Amino acid sequence: MTTTFYAEESANRRNSILLAFVVIAFLAVFGFVIGFSIGYGSGNEVAFGIGALVIAVGIGSLSALFSYYGGDKLVLASSHAQAVTAEQAPQLYNVVNEMAIAAGVPMPKVYIIDDPSPNAFATGRDPQHSSVAVTTGLLKELNREELQGVLGHEMSHVRNYDIRFTLFVGVMVGSIALLAGFFLRYTFWFGGGRRGNDREGGGGLGVILLVVGLVMAALSYFFGALVQMAVSRQREYLADASSVELTRNPHGLESALAKIGGDPAVLHSVNGATQHLYIVNPLKKHGIGSDLFSTHPPIVDRINRLRQLTGEAPMDQAQASALTGVE
Repeated sequence: MTTTFYAEESANRRNSILLAFVVIAFLAVFGFVIGFSIGYGSGNEVAFGIGALVIAVGIGSLSALFSYYGGDKLVLASSHAQAVTAEQAPQLYNVVNEMAIAAGVPMPKVYIIDDPSPNAFATGRDPQHSSVAVTTGLLKELNREELQGVLGHEMSHVRNYDIRFTLFVGVMVGSIALLAGFFLRYTFWFGGGRRGNDREGGGGLGVILLVVGLVMAALSYFFGALVQMAVSRQREYLADASSVELTRNPHGLESALAKIGGDPAVLHSVNGATQHLYIVNPLKKHGIGSDLFSTHPPIVDRINRLRQLTGEAPMDQAQASALTGVE
């Protein structure tokens, strides 16, 4: 491995702060354009713009604070995850504890999602405030060795502070979508602001601002996808390699990825703001998303990298074709 836990921790702390500032800056510009467009023709366009800017930055700042202190609870609630005890899920609890000890992090809280599609994710703001969630489908389909591989991957995200970074991504992307949705609905119902000056030939700028606002609203979803791509594919490769480090067994995760990717069941309790958290992108089974903006590497590539660790040959064409397009 060419990195260390401390290097990843420092990088993810910097990236979390940078991500918050980038999204807040986008919200500020977007908010000003919205306010200026809404107030156009009133004589107080700048005041409207500044007011909307303050509101947008406030939304972004509050979202950042909320994501730090309570975003994991929102993610778990939206995923319909239920906390379980060692008595309720002894094998799961035991494997999570094993991987936490191996990773040198505190035991996270353990959750189960009642869904037949096999998948898992980790969330939280730091190793001291972390949680792991797995679906009932994962527990049903995977053996202990494969479960160790999956939870080793998730515990690596905890150890490397990827959980904080991905938490910021989900909540901040949600803030962008909220503001864009408001402007698009406002434009649809109210025509995008005052049009008193249109009759006097002064509506040209208002139309331009309206178009700019609409373009920014449309691009905001594209921007949100780019922000989610900030959760680098390399982090998934790193977590895969770290799982092998923790379990001393590449076959478990390799077999688990093949089973998860090959299972046709779709995960119902997932949305665009949380899909990047999972070990395998669950939206792909819904037929949503493209390779260009994916936050996950293709499963075939991930499996072949794991095979390289043991000197095995890459997946043959028949095996790979069954997993093509799955991330």
